Amino acid sequence: MDDEYAKLIRRVNQPRVVIDNDACEDATIIQVDRVNKHGVLLEVVQVLTDMNLTITKAYISSDGGWFMDVFNVVDNDGNKIRDKQVIEYIQRRIETSAGFVPSLRSSVGVMPSEEHTSIELAGTDRPGLLSEVCAVLADMHCNVVNAEIWTHNARAAAVVHVTDDLTGRAITDPKRLSTIKGLLCNVLKGNDDLETAKTTLSAPGLMHRERRLHQIMFADRDYERVERAGVRAAKEGSSRPQVSLLNIEKDYTVITMRSKDRPKLLFDIVCTLTDMQYVVFHGMVNTARMEAYQEFYIRHVDGLPISSEAERVRVIQCLEAAIERRASEGLELELCTEDRLGLLSDITRIFRENSLSIKRALISTKGSKANDTFYVTDVMGNPVDPKIIDSICQQIGRSALQVKRSTSVAQKPPHQETTMGYLFGNLFKARTFQNFKLIRSYS
Repeated sequence: MDDEYAKLIRRVNQPRVVIDNDACEDATIIQVDRVNKHGVLLEVVQVLTDMNLTITKAYISSDGGWFMDVFNVVDNDGNKIRDKQVIEYIQRRIETSAGFVPSLRSSVGVMPSEEHTSIELAGTDRPGLLSEVCAVLADMHCNVVNAEIWTHNARAAAVVHVTDDLTGRAITDPKRLSTIKGLLCNVLKGNDDLETAKTTLSAPGLMHRERRLHQIMFADRDYERVERAGVRAAKEGSSRPQVSLLNIEKDYTVITMRSKDRPKLLFDIVCTLTDMQYVVFHGMVNTARMEAYQEFYIRHVDGLPISSEAERVRVIQCLEAAIERRASEGLELELCTEDRLGLLSDITRIFRENSLSIKRALISTKGSKANDTFYVTDVMGNPVDPKIIDSICQQIGRSALQVKRSTSVAQKPPHQETTMGYLFGNLFKARTFQNFKLIRSYS
């Protein structure tokens, strides 16, 4: 009965989205008002992230069963959103977002759909792992349509969409699917990773790829910092996010975070908090000089703040992992060429033969073109020798493989003049967004 009442309330109180280009000089303001429910913040942030919008500031309030959020956003070029069709599309997406929450699944899953078969992988990271996975898929006549691969703390996760090379459609033959899973499990096992050899056949359904990657790595406990196979979990001198937790008046746990700013940072944090069953009641996000400052007032879904030291440590570890997983480490290489069966297998084999380690990859095809991005280091995690890159570009073709940019493996730590604690402590005393001069008073 309570569920039906909640549905009625949501139908009566439809979301209200106001998009304003006049209230701020350097950003488009998006204000969202709607009935609150668990996961609603993630729904909204996911829409903005999927639109490749950069969130420069945000103010969140969701006490009393009502959700109000204000975002400052810009496009990839740092400009306001001027296109009316894009603005209308953002409004429709936010107003109709369904908030699908996929369940956690184990290390290798295959999910058929009409267009493609989705394969999820998780295991111990090692040089050449992606090359071995791609070789299996090529041998099984699977064409990789798109994929995303993350590595973090000696763990690797991937979501790969494949089609049958002959039909161009999803692979549905149970025997063939079983063979593919078995071969991939053998690759993931390696010599000492037997625990990640579990397989599951996932039920068909919707899946947000980047959220699944967070869930897969979280389930694989990548947030636990350990030394594996001689790989250092935290590189000396690298830039680490700063996360602190503090309980106030037995009502909220205050999480304060400071890290290097990057695209989709807020999505990654909110995604992790939501999947860990925490609710953000109030929050503030601010970015400046390539740094991001975030403060959230949270409780567990049971209504209680964080109550033990073990829980506090786990939340800090998980948020650090959420910030670090997508961080682009190493040299960025962009491949743009005609797509064909086995292309990805050939490219990753060349990387492996030249002792490159793939830290992150984004694979996509548009029509007959493959457009892939790889972030690579040497096998020890150090910058790649330019002579090796020159040799690889020669083998693959200089017009096909381009060096985009280099992200330093060992970044300087952020400046220290801002101390941890209440960065934005007066936000909720004011109880009004007008004090921040970000939005007008809409009536």
